[in-house]
Formats: sequence, C-alpha cells, structure tokens
Amino acid sequence: MTLTKAQIADTIQKQLKLSGTESYELMEDLLEIIKQTLASGEDIMISGFGKFCVKEKKVRRGRNPATGEDLMLDARRVIIFRCSGELRDKINRE
Repeated sequence: MTLTKAQIADTIQKQLKLSGTESYELMEDLLEIIKQTLASGEDIMISGFGKFCVKEKKVRRGRNPATGEDLMLDARRVIIFRCSGELRDKINRE
C-alpha cells in the first residue's frame, strides 16, 4: 500500500491536534522546503531517517529500446536516497 499526502496530513492532524487545513499546509510547507533545497543542489540529512543526495550524471550513450537507435543522453541531476542504519534496522526487524 502506498502512503499518500492526504494520509500523511491526516496523521499529522491526529498526532498534533491541528485542523485539517493546518496539517495539510504544514506538510506542504515541509515538502516545499525539501524541494527548494534539493533544487539548489544541497543534500538533506534527516537524522534517524536518511539522506537525500543530489548527484550529477554526465552525458552518456544510450539506446532507444524501440528502434535500437544509438543516441546521446543529456547531463542531468538526479536525487538518490540513502537510508540511515536506524531506519534499515527498523525495516529489517518487521
């Protein structure tokens, strides 16, 4: 099952006893901070959870799987996630 933004907002609402609007806005603000930080090229480390890292990928050769045609893939930035040891242990315990 996938956890949705609505479910996260609902959990925030119940645990912090906020209104539905306040909890949704809190979640949206947090996600916006994360997006802006990653877009600026900075990494985000959340203790006990993990680290979001921005990595640069260089120009490279690729192939169109439908036609088999060779092509060059542009350089781009990607985000990778590395979970903390604490999170890894919790996942493997359950």
